Amino acid sequence: MAVPSDVSPSSGLSSPDGGSPADVQPAVRADVRVDPEGRDIHGEAQRIRARGTAATLVELPSGIHAWYVSEYDVLKQLLRDPRVSKDPRKHWPAWQRGEFHDTWIRTWVSVENMLSSYGEDHKRLRKLVAPAFTARRTAAMLPRVERITGELLDAMEDDAARDGTVDLRASFAHPLPMNVICELFGVPEEQRPEMKRLMDMVMDTTRTPEQAGQTAVDMQAAFTALVESKRAEPGEDLTSVLVDARDEEGAALSEKELLDTLLLMIGAGHETTVNLIGNAVHALLTHPEQLRLVLDGEASWDDVIEETLRWAPSIANLPLRYAVEQITLPDGTMIGQGDALLSTIASANRDPAKYGADAARFDIRRAGGGEHLSFGHGVHFCLGAPLARMEARTALPALFDRFPKLRPAVPPEEMAQVASCIAFGYAGIPVRPGG
Repeated sequence: MAVPSDVSPSSGLSSPDGGSPADVQPAVRADVRVDPEGRDIHGEAQRIRARGTAATLVELPSGIHAWYVSEYDVLKQLLRDPRVSKDPRKHWPAWQRGEFHDTWIRTWVSVENMLSSYGEDHKRLRKLVAPAFTARRTAAMLPRVERITGELLDAMEDDAARDGTVDLRASFAHPLPMNVICELFGVPEEQRPEMKRLMDMVMDTTRTPEQAGQTAVDMQAAFTALVESKRAEPGEDLTSVLVDARDEEGAALSEKELLDTLLLMIGAGHETTVNLIGNAVHALLTHPEQLRLVLDGEASWDDVIEETLRWAPSIANLPLRYAVEQITLPDGTMIGQGDALLSTIASANRDPAKYGADAARFDIRRAGGGEHLSFGHGVHFCLGAPLARMEARTALPALFDRFPKLRPAVPPEEMAQVASCIAFGYAGIPVRPGG
């Protein structure tokens, strides 16, 4: 059995009905502490993989213990394993005991939406939201995405003419998906800055207990205000559709589920695309030979998008899942009942056993492009994946068509990443659009 030294697996923490014996304690120590600021996510993944086990017990910010899965095939299997839950209320004894409720994890696991549900609850919630992201509805969004893209590029051109440099994240990569998702859900213009601030806070895994508590309070207020505005004046937007579903007699959606579902849809609907666009531009500007391939027609923008999703996934480590029962991995590592698991997407997407010895290399002509776990796998596969791809497929060629001489304004190593062990992206991407 491959278990980190001096660590006792916490098997048997949950009783069959989801409760937990008060006298049973979780594993006492993890061998690896994950950096809360995510300053070297890929290097950290490589060091953990070098330990040679399929999963390693790590300590996340605030002292949360979770299993870090290093292998692509193992993570893929766990993502579709019915013995793995996303509901902490039923299957995470630490949460049931009242632990970590005042930490950064609160906004990830205290919510009641698809992200933190299991079994029939997950099916019910996903069924309510799935119609919002059909292929037809996504295709109908294309003119809107093209319009917003053009408006942002016009503003970038004006800023570049005046200042010479612009922050690609602030001026393009962020406002494009934020405006798209806010239009889709009918978020008024005056509420959008607060939505942006809240989503940034959710991704920040360095938050103090006070900041985490305030973020939860502010999110409740923001989404309650959005819902009440749609109750007063319904529209054709998706928030109005969900409010209507909630208010129907005998509705299968509670008020908390409504608010938390909006948080998930608006948050996930923009954050992943922000980093997808930003990471793709960063990758191409730092790998000019790859940029030349796509500009010369030797590779497609779809190739760029899929390799970016693999090589630099927008979400590096997604918290949390929980073992419904004891699970033994192929190498003998035992995940105890009630143990937490991290969806280690960045690690899996660069697993040499899956992608070969050059797994850490950005290569848009890589064989098997598109085979990655950046949008999840199984019943929790991201509903918004087609919309994110469509936005990137629109934004990237338009950006390089408008600014063919686009280049970094600072050395790549000076571009700071966002302070998060969850999200993988850049806090700012200074570029020079002109010649």
